[in-house]
Amino acid sequence: MRLWQHIARQRWAKAAIGISAAEYLRLVGATTRFTLEPEDIYERGEADMPIILAFWHGQHLLAPVARKGQHRVNMLVSRHHDGEINAIAAARLGVGTIRGSGSHGGGFVHKAGVAAFQAMVDSLAEGHSIALSADVPKVARVAGLGIIKLAQASGRPIYPSAIATNRRLVLDNWDRTTINLPFGRGAGVAAEPLSVPNDADDAALEDARRLLEDRLNAATRRAYELVDGASGGGA
Repeated sequence: MRLWQHIARQRWAKAAIGISAAEYLRLVGATTRFTLEPEDIYERGEADMPIILAFWHGQHLLAPVARKGQHRVNMLVSRHHDGEINAIAAARLGVGTIRGSGSHGGGFVHKAGVAAFQAMVDSLAEGHSIALSADVPKVARVAGLGIIKLAQASGRPIYPSAIATNRRLVLDNWDRTTINLPFGRGAGVAAEPLSVPNDADDAALEDARRLLEDRLNAATRRAYELVDGASGGGA
């Protein structure tokens, strides 16, 4: 086990894993028959760009292949060593990365988090959309305040989104990471966008956080209903 961990931390190994992951995701995207809801989801998003694209953690792996070639998108990626693999995979798929993570109570409060938050604000100001998971770190399906404060500071709308496939593996970990499999049916769902006023007080920010949570859950349920049938098992 220690030998594998040592190998996995080597730069060449991370590059190999990241590139392989990107090509696998490209295969899944190319061989999956997707249904979009709403049908004009891309047109709506493009009219509002740059946008903040929000997913639940572990349900976001296909997000990079959902990007159209003309879309300029940066993705928030953890500073953990596994995040480097994700950054390599994202770059292979044409998505830029910003390294950092946040917390629930104070948004992006630590030094690296503050830098990542400012980088995302700057990215949006420069016309690049941002994709990130909305969860509190290590707490699945609970939206943090960081993404709400990002919408407040940037003035850009949050698009609560979900991507599901009927062929998948669900891991037994904290966020129930879903590995999408090729050659199946897929669904991409976007709930009603959410904007946060610049002058929102703490109560309004919390209301927006809860609303984002509700809309993300609704989008995720709907995506699984579309691929699994009305009784959709979810993930």
